[in-house]
Amino acid sequence: MPQVYLSVVIPAYNEEPRIGSTLERVIEYLGECSYTWEVVVADDGSTDATAQLVGQVAAQHPQVHLLSLAHRGKGWAVKHGMLHATGRFRLLCDADLSVPIEQVERLLPPRCQGADVAVGSREAPGARRIGEPQRRHLMGRVYNSLVRLLAVPGLRDTQCGFKCFRGEIAVDLFNQQTIDGFAFDVELLFLSRKLGLAVQELGIDWYYREHSKVRPIRDSIVMTYDLIKMRLRHLGKGQGRQRGSTPRQGNPGA
Repeated sequence: MPQVYLSVVIPAYNEEPRIGSTLERVIEYLGECSYTWEVVVADDGSTDATAQLVGQVAAQHPQVHLLSLAHRGKGWAVKHGMLHATGRFRLLCDADLSVPIEQVERLLPPRCQGADVAVGSREAPGARRIGEPQRRHLMGRVYNSLVRLLAVPGLRDTQCGFKCFRGEIAVDLFNQQTIDGFAFDVELLFLSRKLGLAVQELGIDWYYREHSKVRPIRDSIVMTYDLIKMRLRHLGKGQGRQRGSTPRQGNPGA
């Protein structure tokens, strides 16, 4: 069987109110694309009807797959979803579609060339934040300042749930992921830099959604704790296995 071109990995935890409409929109868009695709919904031990609803969609659309997992966190679900996927490119896409699925084209060739990891960013040139409360924005900027200091200097937005990974590097990268919670994005980007992968940040349109699973104060504390633990764990381990002597930078004009 030829390799699927694009895998869309959607982590889900108790998404009964919106998972049906999200899958409908994703399938409708991908069905009009010229490339082959699949959707992997990584269900993080939902206690509502999320899994049943995804199963119903999968019965109608063979490109949709349900991956049922024990509940351990968003990072856990993303990791296993990415390792289950088969695509040449593998997109992380949040279940609330805060970044419309159509914007995946910004992270794929020909618009994005030479990147191993294409990071959808709410802070890069051309990005737009729509409807976000100012307090939420400020909290995100404070956390990002800490992230840049401790882990990935130079990246303006590490937490947007819209990232695309080359399939050939995904297995190695996600097998090294250890954080099961919301700070998994930072660890993946830290590991990408450590492995010498080309990381490219691209502006996207991001819409604030109500009923987010993120609890700003509590989760910010937990994420900061995970970030410090990660930095201490890697401190003194050297640069690890490198792909070349210096990290490559994505070149949008390549």
